[in-house]
Amino acid sequence: MRGAITSGEWPVGQRIPPEPELVTALGVGRNTVREAVRALSHAGLLEVRQGDGTFVRATSEISGAVRRMCGTELREVLQVRRTLEVEGARLAAKHRTDAELARLTELLHQRDAAMEAEQWAEVIEHDTAFHVLLVQCSHNTLLAELYRGLTEAVKASVAASVDTSSGGQDQVSHTGLLHAVRDGDQEKAAIEAGGFFEELIEKFC
Repeated sequence: MRGAITSGEWPVGQRIPPEPELVTALGVGRNTVREAVRALSHAGLLEVRQGDGTFVRATSEISGAVRRMCGTELREVLQVRRTLEVEGARLAAKHRTDAELARLTELLHQRDAAMEAEQWAEVIEHDTAFHVLLVQCSHNTLLAELYRGLTEAVKASVAASVDTSSGGQDQVSHTGLLHAVRDGDQEKAAIEAGGFFEELIEKFC
């Protein structure tokens, strides 16, 4: 079923075959089909409309995330992230260790390499890990725990802000933020983090 969606065999907006047809075509039981529909719906690829059937909503998890998280919801997540990450960046510039800085640098390089290769799932993973680690570098336990609790929302908002249509060319750079943390410039780190979120909110919300 996932293959039929991602290949375009079932285009966005099309109603998928009814359950009995899927059971026969796939050679599996009804429960298996229902679980698959539930999983694909959770991933944002399908939309179940009561009394009307199940329709293709997106052709990839990335586009599904964009469709699930937009407008007010995305704006609110980005606002909360900004509140936590601006202070996290400020403290990271003061308290980060050399090992943490090396890992931040590595994650950013991995993100940029994945972007050049248009490996969007990897872009999302590395970008999310970069932001989570950045706040951990604050060495403020409560702040880091609060941010880790938002990891899934962070990942979803990262996915929603990845512009695959431009080949990643419009993706916001984190180089200035990384350099501020490296140089121990607390005010610049906070400004870079805040500016990053202002740009995202203006672009996607």
